[in-house]
Amino acid sequence: MGFVERLFARRSNKARLAYGLRLLEDGEAVDGVAEISAVARAGVPEAQFRLGRAYLEGVGATRDLVEGARWMRRASEAGWLEAQLILANLYLAGLPDAVETDDFGLSDVSRATTRKPDYVKAAHWAREAAEAGSTDAQALYGYVLSTGPEGLRDVEAGLDWYRRAAENNSPQAHLGLGLAGMQTAGTPDELAEVIGHLRKAAEAGLGSALYLMGVFSERGSGVSQNLEAAAVYMEKAAEQNIRSAQARFGLMLIAGQGVKKNLARGETWLRRAALAGDIEAAALLGDMYARGGELPPNYLEAANWYHMAAAAGHAAAARALGLLHLTGAGVPRDQEEAARWFRIASESGDQSSSADLGNLILSGVGTEDDRLAMRARYEQAALNGDLVAAFNFGVCLAEGVGAERNDREAATWMRKAAEGVVNAQYWYGRMLLEGRGGVTDPVEGREWLRKAAEAGMVDAEVAYAQVLLEGRGGPSDHAAAAQMFERAAKRQNVHSMFALGAILGGGHNVPEDRTTAYEWFRKAAERGHPTAQLMMGRYLAFGLAGRSNIAEARRWYRKAEAQGVVQASAELSRLANLSNANSATHDNAAEKDSAEQGSETTPEGSDAASTGPARVLG
Repeated sequence: MGFVERLFARRSNKARLAYGLRLLEDGEAVDGVAEISAVARAGVPEAQFRLGRAYLEGVGATRDLVEGARWMRRASEAGWLEAQLILANLYLAGLPDAVETDDFGLSDVSRATTRKPDYVKAAHWAREAAEAGSTDAQALYGYVLSTGPEGLRDVEAGLDWYRRAAENNSPQAHLGLGLAGMQTAGTPDELAEVIGHLRKAAEAGLGSALYLMGVFSERGSGVSQNLEAAAVYMEKAAEQNIRSAQARFGLMLIAGQGVKKNLARGETWLRRAALAGDIEAAALLGDMYARGGELPPNYLEAANWYHMAAAAGHAAAARALGLLHLTGAGVPRDQEEAARWFRIASESGDQSSSADLGNLILSGVGTEDDRLAMRARYEQAALNGDLVAAFNFGVCLAEGVGAERNDREAATWMRKAAEGVVNAQYWYGRMLLEGRGGVTDPVEGREWLRKAAEAGMVDAEVAYAQVLLEGRGGPSDHAAAAQMFERAAKRQNVHSMFALGAILGGGHNVPEDRTTAYEWFRKAAERGHPTAQLMMGRYLAFGLAGRSNIAEARRWYRKAEAQGVVQASAELSRLANLSNANSATHDNAAEKDSAEQGSETTPEGSDAASTGPARVLG
């Protein structure tokens, strides 16, 4: 535009504003804002609004929240409707204090300190625009009145403004009416009205409405259940950065619920939700990577997600992180760090973490303050009638954790806890059998062990089987002991595997079954039980289960010997002497071949009876 044209354009504020707007449209933003700024300073409301928006959007001027809001305030005070609506939204988001001054120099950092939302000023400017007929302002004013702080809140008035805006098809008003109705809908008709409002808001593309319609469609609440429709709603809401929708859509993809299963996409949406602050999504990602399955386990990744969720207060994630530190999976093995996360989870109410922390403290991890605090916490809860706490307090007294050891008091609390806590039944039963606490009562002790064993506690099954075998507190019952040992053995208790082999191997009041005994000895031996390894050597050396294998017998004897079983050394030497005797009467080549392949014949001259059957160890 030439000099003459610019000169004529500046003959009036109206012409100069139009000139500035035309420059903006032509891409000459800096020159356009300069023209608009001059008109704004002359007090023209539209120019003030346009200049405020230029600062807020960073078009033709440096982006500046303070300057932008100041000009919006000036335009609003002059009655410019659009400025009032924008200013109300800005106050809801929170504005720097400098906005309230009339110093229109460029803001600096010291003046740009943000503050909390100002509902009063937001309500004022929203009302001004609403009363002037702005549908969007009516919906915004309804929102402020419905959700604002006490003293400003007026729910009924808010609903009235929502209804006025909804009559003009405001999506935000329909969303507001839907949200409000969700709190009060008690009949199918009222729920249908709520869904009608939410559907209109969803059709307009509002993310929150899309998410809620997805929830209703998934649950079949107020509408027919339709998982495919739910997935569509959730995806659209997720794309609008509704993090709850991102998390839910991610889970739907992982499960193939309403949408084709896609683990990679599902993980991506969960990740987006977690990074947006959804701590449940972060915890779920931790679970996915810790457990593996269709996605390979990645404990380092799991630890990172658990840490994110735990740091934000997710108790279960804090416990999971503690377990990773306890085992050294994905993070350094560190019992102190495990205790720290268990403590955080426990303080958030996670009972399992309280037990985990207690177990660590009992093993010597943590500080004396930890032990004192744990004991005090358990004592107070026990006094309040918590039976689990009574058991834990009893353990503290029995082990001298956080206080002097006191078996008598420990037995008293164990007896109380035994009324409802299986672990306490086991402990109390053992205390009565051992005479800890000043009272020895094998009959009652045996009965408490029976209760705990029948409740499925493995340690109690083993202890009860032992008293049945020995006849403590009642008659001996080897058959019942074998059944109880078998229950524990099937749950991978190694001692019970050995004990069951010993009972079935002979010398007990049950039918001898050395074939089955051999299998149980083998299972125990493979898990490192030294006496079971000795028995494997005997069984294979002397064919006690119908087969022998000298080479394998030697291997088991050596394993037992390495674990300090003196008998293994003696029997290994005897086996060597037996082999030397046999070599004098057999062809050397045949002897070598037999040793390498494993003879299936019991060696002649062996004194199998001298080894005797295995006895259950106390």
